[in-house]
Amino acid sequence: MNKQDLVEAVAKELDTSKAQAGRAVNAVLSGISKGLRKDKNVQLIGFGTFLVRRRKARKGRNPQTGETINIKASKTVGFKVGQKFKGMV
Repeated sequence: MNKQDLVEAVAKELDTSKAQAGRAVNAVLSGISKGLRKDKNVQLIGFGTFLVRRRKARKGRNPQTGETINIKASKTVGFKVGQKFKGMV
């Protein structure tokens, strides 16, 4: 399922237009993004938790040349699935 499929599913579930459903989906995604920037996690009970994870600096290898390279520390977004959602899948 991609974003357009999700918008269509929301429109059908709410019996509304695709434009309104698209705004609703965009609002939810924006809220999750803002929550991650502000609080470092967004917990949706029964669904799961989006959280910011930190990766330490490490050594890697360029697959084309085999040369060792330094990879900088970085942040990434992770998702920890909730028990109720895990049981559904």
